[in-house]
Amino acid sequence: MPHFYLKYAKTLFENFKDDVDYWLPFNEMNAGRFNPYNGVGLIKEREENYDQSVYQALHHQFVANALTVKLAHEMIPGSKVGCMIARFCHYAATCDPQDQLTQLHDEQYTNWFYTDVMAKGIYPAYMERHFKAKNVHLDIPEEDYQILKENTVDFVAFSYYFTQVSTASENWEKTDGNLVIANKNPYLPSSEWGWQSDATGLRITLNQMYDRYNKPLFVAENGLGATDIVVDGKVHDEYRIQYLKDHVLAMKDAIEDGVDLIGYTMWGIIDLVSCGSIEMSKRYGVIYVDADDEGNGTFNRLKKDSFYWYKKCIESNGEDLD
Repeated sequence: MPHFYLKYAKTLFENFKDDVDYWLPFNEMNAGRFNPYNGVGLIKEREENYDQSVYQALHHQFVANALTVKLAHEMIPGSKVGCMIARFCHYAATCDPQDQLTQLHDEQYTNWFYTDVMAKGIYPAYMERHFKAKNVHLDIPEEDYQILKENTVDFVAFSYYFTQVSTASENWEKTDGNLVIANKNPYLPSSEWGWQSDATGLRITLNQMYDRYNKPLFVAENGLGATDIVVDGKVHDEYRIQYLKDHVLAMKDAIEDGVDLIGYTMWGIIDLVSCGSIEMSKRYGVIYVDADDEGNGTFNRLKKDSFYWYKKCIESNGEDLD
């Protein structure tokens, strides 16, 4: 499969090399673990050893990502190729050492493993115990280790929507998150769909990731899903503007902290069917689309208040946030 993927990548490089500055071969690589059907095309009931199949498939994606880095550098000198995960920032629920240990493992198994392989070029030692516990024995040819080591990414990208709590307790209150069920943080507000807003967590995440990899960072996805109402031909989504403003300010603080942040793209510019809840009524865009959950409507488009705010934000490179 990696070689078939390279054929696809080669086609893109040939046709768009003069138009694209930053390349991301795979979106939310860790989806292979938390959402395997979308991430690696696996159905749990059809796998004899589900964990083995997931991690073996992920290994092939790691190799494909590394070979794409190599190909891009050969075909487009000076090109920048990154990796991308759905970043799940975890806070320990308490100072109980078991909660702290759970937080460490949550960060390792849901975040660091993926970016460690692609940014450092190695399988981290902490995964050996995890694989043993899951009865995972990966088939990795020796040349694959060399491919990973020699073709690390130029930058690290991630999607950021919410943070969650790590705890050893099985009775902690739950809430929804990005394609996952998360432990709820009592100190944070929640959206209509349960996703908890935490701009400070973005600053923390940026600092953590830059300290670990010392590579440029890119926030590839960030946004608020909400119910938008049209009133007299307008959508006054001040809640989305506030969300975006808070996160832009957090990024500015991270840059002041010393983080090399090279880009940000919000999710998303135009309303579309939400992947998480499979509905149109959960809207992320700064452009409203007249369509309901059943596909009814004119599909006419309307710029929300957030459109004009985001336009100013982009034009001023984050300086004009009023």
